Amino acid sequence: MTAAGPLGADSVAAAGLAGRVVYAAGAGRDTSAEDTAAAVRAVVAEGVDLLLFAGGDGTARDVLGALRDVPCPVLGIPTGVKMHSAVFAISPRAAGEVAAAWLARSSTVRLRDAEVMDRDEDALSRGRVASQLFGWLRVPDVPARVQQRKTGSTATTPEAVGGIATDVAERVGDGLLVLGPGSTTRAVAAGLGADVSLTGVDVLRLRPGHRPRIVARDAGEDTLLSVGPAWIALSPIGGQGFLLGRGNQQISPRVLRAAGGRERLLVLCTEQKLATLGGRPLLLDTGDDALNAELSGHLPVITGRRRTSLYRLVG
Repeated sequence: MTAAGPLGADSVAAAGLAGRVVYAAGAGRDTSAEDTAAAVRAVVAEGVDLLLFAGGDGTARDVLGALRDVPCPVLGIPTGVKMHSAVFAISPRAAGEVAAAWLARSSTVRLRDAEVMDRDEDALSRGRVASQLFGWLRVPDVPARVQQRKTGSTATTPEAVGGIATDVAERVGDGLLVLGPGSTTRAVAAGLGADVSLTGVDVLRLRPGHRPRIVARDAGEDTLLSVGPAWIALSPIGGQGFLLGRGNQQISPRVLRAAGGRERLLVLCTEQKLATLGGRPLLLDTGDDALNAELSGHLPVITGRRRTSLYRLVG
């Protein structure tokens, strides 16, 4: 086993395994994408069976650049950011399970080409979430343990979004609503009469017969804990199904428990977007196994006014 830095070496030693540093960035300076690429090349030169890396889409692009002409299998360990690429396991635990299955050379585990994608910044500046393809990496093909690529925003009809917004308003009544990031929640907020951010977490005060008031924009965990009891409205990532743990880390286990858990959780999704999952469950990666278990199970997904679909949520 090899390690790509002092932290990796310490972790390997703590596990009682032999390891050595094959690349270390110069002391006293910030690391860069060039360091990531150099570390990847150094590790692969040791003849590894599977390269594991932690990070997000930017790191995946750095790994891709270093492996353009090297057929080394890889697997990304998710770190909580919203990832568009299909080279990541659905959770750190799942990454360990996939790595163990691959190293055991199970006859059922093969490799597949997985997309390396990143957010299209030009589209984001125009108020739309979209992905850009940069290439492919080979990953172990373990269904339900390695995530799918994020699909682009599905077309939403005014009727569908308006129906969801009306249903949300009726459920919340006179109260606070925490809106997670995404194009669906932003469209629902517009249906309520509020202009919220596309990538942040915002808090609205709803009152029947009044326009919503924005209590907080781009709120962090501390702000969400300070505003008081609130409903939490989220929409899953298209094509992947992640509801919590990807790009909405502000809505932490502490925030979810303070809100009342699944009883105050509103899942918003048009029928078209739900269909892109192909029957795969919604996913949780809160970092809290007990909370994942509490939230798991079938729960109602609001698809229109007084229209819900029971859908499975797993962590």
